[in-house]
Amino acid sequence: MEEETHTDAKIRAENGTGSSPRGPGCSLRHFACEQNLLSRPDGSASFLQGDTSVLAGVYGPAEVKVSKEIFNKATLEVILRPKIGLPGVAEKSRERLIRNTCEAVVLGTLHPRTSITVVLQVVSDAGSLLACCLNAACMALVDAGVPMRALFCGVACALDSDGTLVLDPTSKQEKEARAVLTFALDSVERKLLMSSTKGLYSDTERRYSKS
Repeated sequence: MEEETHTDAKIRAENGTGSSPRGPGCSLRHFACEQNLLSRPDGSASFLQGDTSVLAGVYGPAEVKVSKEIFNKATLEVILRPKIGLPGVAEKSRERLIRNTCEAVVLGTLHPRTSITVVLQVVSDAGSLLACCLNAACMALVDAGVPMRALFCGVACALDSDGTLVLDPTSKQEKEARAVLTFALDSVERKLLMSSTKGLYSDTERRYSKS
């Protein structure tokens, strides 16, 4: 990883490309959530961060295939569907990260030998997609009444060439950044549940972005 001589990362509030521009005193784009949108899933939610939008549906706890059955807890699956085309390597990677996060908080032992499936549909991607997917998944699990030990949230940040930290980056900011980091945090102990990083950054910058 690239070592940086400076340790202070500045929080920069820039105008984003989202539906609600960011003012000088705000570090996040406009966000919104709506639950119980779909009739077929047991729970559903739509999450919006700027112009990034994800629709989530949760099915279960329900009957599970014998080949996927786990005797002492529920089998949790995550399916991520891109806006256009078929899922690729990027979607499969995000599915794994989201599943690991959900498994860390869902009380699967209360429903052994069952299946809980989270289906995520990307409506639009204008940056911070993984964080938006995490937030949509959490709200859909809540709407479905799935027992959890805590809620969780996803947050993304980007480091530009001079070490400036930008929260909830847009697609343009992600492309221009030398590093993009996404974290999932629980609501009870504020523990780190998942981290995904891409690019070059120092250990000091990583610790600062997590804090």
